[in-house]
Amino acid sequence: MLTLYGIKNCDTVKKARQWLDAQGIEYRFHDFRKDGLDLSLLERWEAELGWEALLNKRGTSWRKLEESQREGVDRAKALGLMLAQPSLIKRPVLETGTKTLIGFIPEEYSKELFD
Repeated sequence: MLTLYGIKNCDTVKKARQWLDAQGIEYRFHDFRKDGLDLSLLERWEAELGWEALLNKRGTSWRKLEESQREGVDRAKALGLMLAQPSLIKRPVLETGTKTLIGFIPEEYSKELFD
């Protein structure tokens, strides 16, 4: 079963959920705020995708951080920040069982799920 991770009120997550529903694809939704996030899951994504891909530096959550928190970000600091504030993770994250996708691009979802 697919698992879609994100935050319920995120517009991109809503689009991904609508797309999956329209395709008749079953999935489980995991809300970071409601269901939490553990370090082992975050480390698994980081090992596959890299912390740079996971950390959303374009969002408001990043901009709201203190300058000292944004400076000198490395793997350990990025994982700590994302664990403390899951809204810093690029969303949604889709686990297919064989691959993990970040963000929502319908063509990428189609390629991964139907090809």
